[in-house]
Amino acid sequence: MKRIFVTATNTDIGKTFISKIIIKELQSMGYRALGCKPIETGVSDIPKDAKELLDCSKESGYFGDLELEDICFYRFKTPAAPYIAKEKEEIDIDFLKECINRLDSKCDILIIEGAGGLYVPISKEYYMIDLIKDLKSHALLVGHSALGCINDILLSSKALESRKIEHTASINLYKERALFGNISQKFLDEYFEELPILPRDSRDLCKKLLSII
Repeated sequence: MKRIFVTATNTDIGKTFISKIIIKELQSMGYRALGCKPIETGVSDIPKDAKELLDCSKESGYFGDLELEDICFYRFKTPAAPYIAKEKEEIDIDFLKECINRLDSKCDILIIEGAGGLYVPISKEYYMIDLIKDLKSHALLVGHSALGCINDILLSSKALESRKIEHTASINLYKERALFGNISQKFLDEYFEELPILPRDSRDLCKKLLSII
């Protein structure tokens, strides 16, 4: 059972983008890497993130028999935290686990994309960070590159540490690139001992993850 749970310091950090990069890199290294999005909100018709993950996973020629329902188990119309978006529907955590367990047998490595950040509520007392722990996944924490990224990524890293969840921190370099390199990167590189900058370091990151999971 090899699972990487892609989470982030907040929403709109680029989890789907990074998940696809990881899938492609792992597949180029000979692994059957499959992406899934257990819960997706803001869905009017087709779950966009889940479709991108499935299409990316299928590019290698694997997983031709899988449909969106096989990798996205709950979808809600309201673009909000699952606890809000679900309205009167209940999200069954045991059902989520069962669905993900079934996917393990179909791939070498399962890439699980979360919804929002670590403390996005799935139920009143159950958060995304709880799901990561219950799924016994290695967390890939993705931070943004704008001013404030140090505070944001350290807060999320400390939260994972407090739950004893093994994780690897990284930065999605998609905004304020020069500012990040001149201001924030030096501290983060020292704190995390060479923080992977994505997508530049995606190959090295995958090698590191393979040595851990």
